[in-house]
Amino acid sequence: MNRLPSADVLDRVRDIPLYRPSIERGDFPILEKPEIARDFPANWMTPELARALETGEAEFVLSTGTNHARMQIIRPPYFLLRSYYRLWSEHPALGALWHGGARRVSLTTVLATEHVARVNARNPGRTSGERWLDDRTLYLNRVLDPADWDRAEVERMLDEITEVSAAHPRGGYLLDCSGYHLAHLVRRVDAWGLWDRFPRPAGIIHAYEYTPLNVRTYLRSHFDCPIVDLFGSTELGYLFYGDEAEGGFYHPYLHDMSVELIPVEPGSGIHSLIVTSVRNPYMPLVRYRSGDCVRTRDGSADPARIVSFCGREKELLATPDGPVAQADLDTRVAAVAPRVFLHQLRLTGDDACVLWCTTFDAGPLTPAEEAGLAASVGALTGRICRVEHRAHVPIGRSGKYAWLTTP
Repeated sequence: MNRLPSADVLDRVRDIPLYRPSIERGDFPILEKPEIARDFPANWMTPELARALETGEAEFVLSTGTNHARMQIIRPPYFLLRSYYRLWSEHPALGALWHGGARRVSLTTVLATEHVARVNARNPGRTSGERWLDDRTLYLNRVLDPADWDRAEVERMLDEITEVSAAHPRGGYLLDCSGYHLAHLVRRVDAWGLWDRFPRPAGIIHAYEYTPLNVRTYLRSHFDCPIVDLFGSTELGYLFYGDEAEGGFYHPYLHDMSVELIPVEPGSGIHSLIVTSVRNPYMPLVRYRSGDCVRTRDGSADPARIVSFCGREKELLATPDGPVAQADLDTRVAAVAPRVFLHQLRLTGDDACVLWCTTFDAGPLTPAEEAGLAASVGALTGRICRVEHRAHVPIGRSGKYAWLTTP
């Protein structure tokens, strides 16, 4: 079967060297990340792109590398930010706030903060401070592991949030975050009695990694505002936003895009996300394997039925009953132990594993919770599972947590 994109997409990629063999064959195979990097940038170069690079309308950037090896890409300046702002401005729960001038504070990895600081260092005076991305967005985090935030650091962040809130006539601001980072902040604010110094956001968006079910519940118990999950990537921009009010479905946000789902393994219910996008005019991607996995409500390959962006394809755990994704483990943990905050599955051989857990209240797991987790995770993985309560689970160099580690 020939796999050709639409005529509009064909017109936009016709002059790009990478796609010429596919056009000649009349068939576009799945585009893998190594193929994007091969002969880069010559394999992408067109007269239009060369002119755009000369004038600054296009630039070379690296993907963050938090989920895969860093990949060089070409895109318009502030491509991801504009994708983000457009989605926010059109979102039914966030749009009025955005158009009303609410600013955005971002609480995510220190790598993101450092990137903003580097951009500002190259353009001194462009913004009002080294951690301001533009006139709307301030990045807060200065520490790799949020478990290392001391009281002075937390109070500094709360003071900066207060300043952002005070700049709006009604105190409104939007809190963009990694769910883990915000949960760490809430735990500190609770422990030190600092709620009177924490202006409540008008909306919360977690957008940087998979947010566990227990963390989502924890955040909802502390904030009475819309909490929206976004899905996207550096090279694609944003593609979907979640709506818990509608049973957990994800709404597509696919202007200049289309997606297809391909089963990772027959019968597994896990699908690879394949994206065709001309949103970035300088590096259009046709049938690009994003590396992300999804589950649908009925196990079908219908993108309109997505209910979970369940993890990364390269991190799937092989088991006797088929592949297991990050969200599959998370569902088991949440069902047995809602008190669990961080968890990490550590493989210790061919048939054994240890589940590391921390709790929101820092208290140990009960014997019943330990037994329930060991049984449920053992049944999921086909391994003998031991559960270990920890005071701390280390964060990765990327500023994100690994759900699975191997010897």
